[in-house]
Amino acid sequence: MKAPLPDNEIERLAALYSLDILDSPPEKDFDDIVALAAGVCETPLSMVSLVDADRQWAKASTEPDLVETPRDLSFCAHAILGRDLLVVPDATQDPRFADNPAVTATDGTRFYAGAPLMTTDGFALGTLCVMDTEPRRLAMEQQQALRALARQVTAQLELRRYAYALANTTARLQELERRKDDLAGLVGGELRSSLRLMSTYLENLGDTGYHDFELADLVGRATAAHVRGFRELIDHLTQMADAGLGGDSLHMRQCDLTRVTQRAVEAVRPIAASKHIWILNQAGGPSLPIIADPVRLEQVLTHLLFAAVKYTPEGGRVRVGTEMESGPTVRLDDMDLPDGMRPDLFPHLYYGAIANPADVPGPDRGLAVAKRILDAHHATVALSDRPGDGTSLHVVFPYADLTPDELIRDLAVA
Repeated sequence: MKAPLPDNEIERLAALYSLDILDSPPEKDFDDIVALAAGVCETPLSMVSLVDADRQWAKASTEPDLVETPRDLSFCAHAILGRDLLVVPDATQDPRFADNPAVTATDGTRFYAGAPLMTTDGFALGTLCVMDTEPRRLAMEQQQALRALARQVTAQLELRRYAYALANTTARLQELERRKDDLAGLVGGELRSSLRLMSTYLENLGDTGYHDFELADLVGRATAAHVRGFRELIDHLTQMADAGLGGDSLHMRQCDLTRVTQRAVEAVRPIAASKHIWILNQAGGPSLPIIADPVRLEQVLTHLLFAAVKYTPEGGRVRVGTEMESGPTVRLDDMDLPDGMRPDLFPHLYYGAIANPADVPGPDRGLAVAKRILDAHHATVALSDRPGDGTSLHVVFPYADLTPDELIRDLAVA
């Protein structure tokens, strides 16, 4: 049964194409997620699938040969019609899929579960799905982990778009900065004399009502000679104003770092539980007001926590807290295990988010993207690693400027 098109199909496709992800090379960040999804759900196949206009394309798959299928035969084309997990316990008993060639084939698909990849604007780009050749069901914990992993995929895709937009904005501002000296000379010299002539003429006209033909002629010739300069100045100022106002720019406002961190912890907790990793949440203290984009910052903190869970041995411990250091701070501790096993987080954080993150190759690209978003928030990142204590990451933000009444109100709410 062919899936109908979503009501917002045109906008959905526009959102998908804006990510520039289709037909891109494999990346370890997404390969790790499908491997984890297959392990959590105990299925032989997992896939990050993106539903294009007439095809389903796999960004990552536990079966590398499975790259593209027609949309008409896609399970995921049905899954994106809803906002929550689509579970098909036995495809041979489901009228939507019973005669699908992928089901009727020898060792065909019997079980399917797909979590839609929902953007923050509400568009389903595709799914993170798992499949099996045997009918089965998922436990509640497995369903929660699959949903959480799907949110990780979407966050990765959106953060990369924002990081790319920030890089473009920075390049534009640098170019405008290079032109500043030329424009300063123009304003300080030729344009200033023209403006002085115009001001003198208009003042005389306003005071006396007398039209000075000679002065008017000077104003006309000076203005005509410098129209291009005036236009360049206006264009420059307009570009400066618009440089950070694109659709993909960060939407900064006052928010509470403690609450943003708490939401990030809860987003990752189902994934941690699937690896029997204990997350100790100490982000429950007083309100810590900062100026940030709360949606993108939550995605960044979620990704950092996900990295801690991903690189921690099964049965490990991750501690998260918020506190005041030199500013509002998120602290993430990936603690050593009692038997001497050590998390593998430090080198990934160091090479991905500390040492030249813009030049980091594929494996830690997601961490480099997270660092770029943190840089845009003017946050300072510090990393330490001590045997017996584990890896500790501190992210310190500038404190939001509040009036005494606002500070008392926020502390009272907390």
